Amino acid sequence: MGLFKSKGEKELDIIIQRLQMNMSNNYKDNAQDNLKELEEAYSRLKEEGALKGKAVESYGRLLSEYQSKLEGYTHKDQKPYWT
Repeated sequence: MGLFKSKGEKELDIIIQRLQMNMSNNYKDNAQDNLKELEEAYSRLKEEGALKGKAVESYGRLLSEYQSKLEGYTHKDQKPYWT
């Protein structure tokens, strides 16, 4: 995650940006979709070798942080206020 980023890092950054935007707007379903997209892109780029060393570690940390943040982050678990 330095000054010059690879195409793979840029792709992950775009997904993360959408994920953060959907979380801040409380779009829970979209945020969950973005998390799945991030997981798939991360594992694909890692397998292809498009991510190297520090980038694998830093994006792996970010992914695990988002996975823990978004655990149970869904409209299905939300209780209606009128009950």
